[in-house]
Amino acid sequence: MRRPNLLAGVVGLSAASLLALPALSSARSGPEAPAPVKLDILAINDFHGQLEKLDAARTSSGRINSTPAGGGEYLATHLTRLRAEAAAKGAASVTVAAGDLIGATPLLSAAFHDEPTIEALNLMGLQITSVGNHEFDEGYSEILRMQNGGCLPDGTGANNQNSCPDPAAPFPGASFSYLAANVKYTATGGTILPAYTIKKYGGIKVAFIGMTLKETPDIVTKSGVEGLTFTDEVQTVNALVPVLRDQGVRSMVVLLHQGGVPSDPTKYDECAGVVGPGVDIAKALDPAIDVVITGHTHQAYNCTVLDPAGNPRLLTSASSLGRLVTRVSVEISPKTRDIVRSTAVAKNNIVTNSDGTAPTPTITALIAKYRAFVATIANKVLGQIAPAGTTNAITRTADADGSGDSPLGNLIADAQRADPTVIPPGGRAPQIVLMNPGGIRADLLEDASGNVTYAAAFNVQPFNNYVVSMDLTGAQVLAVLNQQWNNPTPGANRVLQVSGISYTFQGTLVTPVPAVPNSNHVVAGTVMVDSDVNPDTPMVPLDPAATYRVAVNSFLSDGGDGFSVLAAGTNKYFGGLDIDSLANYMTANNPTTPTATDRITIVP
Repeated sequence: MRRPNLLAGVVGLSAASLLALPALSSARSGPEAPAPVKLDILAINDFHGQLEKLDAARTSSGRINSTPAGGGEYLATHLTRLRAEAAAKGAASVTVAAGDLIGATPLLSAAFHDEPTIEALNLMGLQITSVGNHEFDEGYSEILRMQNGGCLPDGTGANNQNSCPDPAAPFPGASFSYLAANVKYTATGGTILPAYTIKKYGGIKVAFIGMTLKETPDIVTKSGVEGLTFTDEVQTVNALVPVLRDQGVRSMVVLLHQGGVPSDPTKYDECAGVVGPGVDIAKALDPAIDVVITGHTHQAYNCTVLDPAGNPRLLTSASSLGRLVTRVSVEISPKTRDIVRSTAVAKNNIVTNSDGTAPTPTITALIAKYRAFVATIANKVLGQIAPAGTTNAITRTADADGSGDSPLGNLIADAQRADPTVIPPGGRAPQIVLMNPGGIRADLLEDASGNVTYAAAFNVQPFNNYVVSMDLTGAQVLAVLNQQWNNPTPGANRVLQVSGISYTFQGTLVTPVPAVPNSNHVVAGTVMVDSDVNPDTPMVPLDPAATYRVAVNSFLSDGGDGFSVLAAGTNKYFGGLDIDSLANYMTANNPTTPTATDRITIVP
């Protein structure tokens, strides 16, 4: 458990000064002071619609260290237990989240525009959440539908999606509050959702402010955020502090969809060298902010940072996919109406699912309902992974040499290169494919029968992006490759997965990637491309003056992840969905054999 430093407020005082402080008397005079109000804040983040538990033996996304964890049925059970524990010690409780509850979800949720996830979170008793970047995957109007309810007019479903599949049960919307203090309509300056909400505990007001990362436009599809402005997190929160004070609020909590990365991710309930933009924001927020609950990086940590006044405040994150719940226990002074920082304590609790913990029946029933609706699509067999006779996987884990090349990234890029839907009438097939690693959300897994199903493929690519071909000059291709190191978007490793091209870069990959304007990490003369669309022909050096046909997904085509050069591509032609490229390629190349990771080379 992490408790703020009790001496933080007196650092720098001399021994003489300490002796001069008024003595504390044990004698009581007058009426006894009222007891502090106790509150447990139960927090999750980055749930991403993971209603079903994952196989901990096959993916790290199904465990915390070696402990199997996660799954909506079990998350609900643990939340019920934590609320009961709060009540037993005389504390109120509130359940909150720090964004990305939907988006990049498994087929069980995504096939129904994430309506199942919202319904499950309603049943779990979620009360407040900030908006994450993935809430914008289907556009901001869809966030409003998630809040308010209603069905999309998609008939029986398009692109394997179907809103409101049960005519007798229209989508009700969220019973919890979405907050977005720094997401505003550009034209009016008004927020798309409330900036904050105020709750009362023991008659004392507590404000919860919802924030998403200001870089959201760089990491979501452009059309999803057109007409919106994302303001600076620190400036936005600090401007709200006097507004809340005018309403008599002294206790303030920020739900921030931005985070940090620890040096040792196994220390899920500690603060192991956590760095990143979420940490910087937490340190810079107005001293009136008492607790900062974060997300986005899918990491787990339990930290204390100092605010600008030198006072300690808690900074937490609960990993992802419902594998942890953070319990922040605070006391609120009836006299000051403020959270007492010196007694605040946080703990990250593992959502165990194989230790006898019982699933919550209402969530189990919800999962069963949507499994029945999605079964025909989900269970379609695409093929197998070589060698036959074993249960295999193609991993998104980058090559151990540090090049960033991965077997699954190569497979996806090869599939998009072979997709005939991206060839314009009378035009050329793509010679080069570039794929963002952030769009690869899971390893590709065979099931117990040795088959790769459509659901397994969708877990890998859940965004329903289109594949787009375009013309780029050789000079532009080289500029894109160098933008892997000098693009302005902070965050994780951004080495693109490739097909039809190979190259060598110099240096190392670090997380987060430093922005180095105009840097040239690609070694001159090492970029080779296929001379035509036939992958068996010899590769030739990249010609800066030549024009190449390049395919990317629609997210990258808009300049996503900071790859602005791709937004400038010409003669763009939209093909089919990226998930269909992968599905069709696997069926046509069955069994699928993982490729060697030799397309990107790293040298010191």
